[in-house]
Amino acid sequence: MHAVEDSVAEIIAREQAHGLRDKQTLLEFATRVSANRAELIWLLRKLKHEGKCIVAVSAPAKGMTLINYCKIGRETLDYVTEKAPLKIGRFTPGDHIPVLPDAQLYEDRPDYALLLAWNFAQEIMANISDYTEAGGKVIVPIPTPVILDKDSTL
Repeated sequence: MHAVEDSVAEIIAREQAHGLRDKQTLLEFATRVSANRAELIWLLRKLKHEGKCIVAVSAPAKGMTLINYCKIGRETLDYVTEKAPLKIGRFTPGDHIPVLPDAQLYEDRPDYALLLAWNFAQEIMANISDYTEAGGKVIVPIPTPVILDKDSTL
């Protein structure tokens, strides 16, 4: 059996100090997650109802969790773009949305791009500046859905 490092006790103490082991804290978190889901779904459905083309950019595991939790499928996203060759030519888990190379974003110029690697929003926005300069808009879903264009800052 391995000895437990002191850092484990420190992390547990921090979790307790922030209420992360408190049922009320977890219920409030669940409520915020549910509200965010409803807001994102409403936004995407509104845009599709307006006839807008929406794709997703990047295909990390957390992004796949988001689209499956929100039940965002092929009726909403035309495809997902990715730079990792291992993912290109495959499909997302669940609804089997095609994963295409990032170049497709520049070729098709969809109206909106849902950013599935929201923790890298600034970096990705800089990488796809040609898309936004041409009028494309980016939807950052977390912590609350927001639409960014070429003039937006995070």
